[in-house]
Amino acid sequence: MTGLAFLIPIALGLGLAGLGGFFWAMRDGQFDDLDGAANRILIDDEDEE
Repeated sequence: MTGLAFLIPIALGLGLAGLGGFFWAMRDGQFDDLDGAANRILIDDEDEE
């Protein structure tokens, strides 16, 4: 039972840290251009030489 007294706050802290990291990435613009990377692989850049 004393193990739960340590594990529950640790689990809640890690969950809050992950949620905070997710919101930080959202605010920083990490998820703004979802289609750009998918379309960039299709562009042929061999003609730029």
